[in-house]
Amino acid sequence: MPLRVGFDMDGVLADFGSAYREVERTLFGDAGDTPPSAPEDDPASAAERDAASVRQPQDDDRRRRAVWNRIRSTTDFWTTLTATEPDAIRQLRAAMIRYQWEVVFITQRPATAGDTVQRQTQRWLVQQGYDLPSVLVIAGSRGAAIQALRLTHHVDDSPQNCLDVKSDSKAWPILIVKRSDDQTARQARKLGMGIAASFGDCLEILESVSRSSSQPGMLSRLSALVNWSVDQGAAR
Repeated sequence: MPLRVGFDMDGVLADFGSAYREVERTLFGDAGDTPPSAPEDDPASAAERDAASVRQPQDDDRRRRAVWNRIRSTTDFWTTLTATEPDAIRQLRAAMIRYQWEVVFITQRPATAGDTVQRQTQRWLVQQGYDLPSVLVIAGSRGAAIQALRLTHHVDDSPQNCLDVKSDSKAWPILIVKRSDDQTARQARKLGMGIAASFGDCLEILESVSRSSSQPGMLSRLSALVNWSVDQGAAR
């Protein structure tokens, strides 16, 4: 049976972190010390902004809100990002056609000026070489949406999103882990998640899953591959 795969956008396919830092430098002259907040963490409501101010020092929260205000006011902001890896999306398209995968791009991006988030994301994917993209903009748990879509796999860079997928769906989450983050990789393994050091490694894992249906011996090799990908990355 062909795979039905969900792909997170920011941090997996699109380099949101660099764009966030560039906005921060434009506003404040430097990129700051706190990590960029993910799109799903945008403090859009008053309650969320109040909670953020409790969790973070006041100066950090002020910077964060200013960056997000600029992002939301930028026309078609989501079309301006670069890809996380050169040709990653063209490679995904080629694999999708070769193995007849059904692919859904899933995001929790907040609205900005200009087109809807869905149309901005679709336009960006087309520009990157993926024709006819299916984009789902959601709020709330990834797991519930993925279960409703009956996906078999989901690729994400957020441990929490992967945990939601593991808890609330039958899909197998594959977590992209930074090469230096051995602790997160170990925890993900214990929870039964797939791990990969790059998007290229994710494609290799998914292609191995597709090939294993006709080559039973591939199952044991796939298990070794999932563990190998991050270990090799950490050794580089």
